[in-house]
Amino acid sequence: MQVVVFRIDRRSGVATYLQIVRQVEQALRMGALVEGDRLPTAAQVAAATKVNPNTTLKAYRELERAGLAEVRQGAGTFITRSLAEPGSDPEWPLRSSLNEWLHQARAEGLGAAEVRELFRASFETVFTTGTGTETAASPGAGTAAGTG
Repeated sequence: MQVVVFRIDRRSGVATYLQIVRQVEQALRMGALVEGDRLPTAAQVAAATKVNPNTTLKAYRELERAGLAEVRQGAGTFITRSLAEPGSDPEWPLRSSLNEWLHQARAEGLGAAEVRELFRASFETVFTTGTGTETAASPGAGTAAGTG
């Protein structure tokens, strides 16, 4: 369970409840909050930030309306889904593999434009045909495919 600490900037010109909503959304995008995490109670937020509990409740209602949180009577407000992008974690295995591939391409002397073209050609091959079994001579492969 993650602990959320809200930072309220009273001089920002942004409504306090929106600051809370945006901070929860940012925590969701970064993976700091995940499905099932409990948000602090309105009383806890009020004690920590001097924000009126009704303001926090308004923010939580907005999060609920957006499908990001769920109020469970007597239990609290819980996160219902994440906004984290797949692969946003630097330790995600697929991202690690892609980074290794990019380092290998650079070590073999490919420049950024060649790597981009090679990736584009491979991407097109896999995602337009669905097979990924075509050779470097397939249409649209470009010259970079033959350089690696």
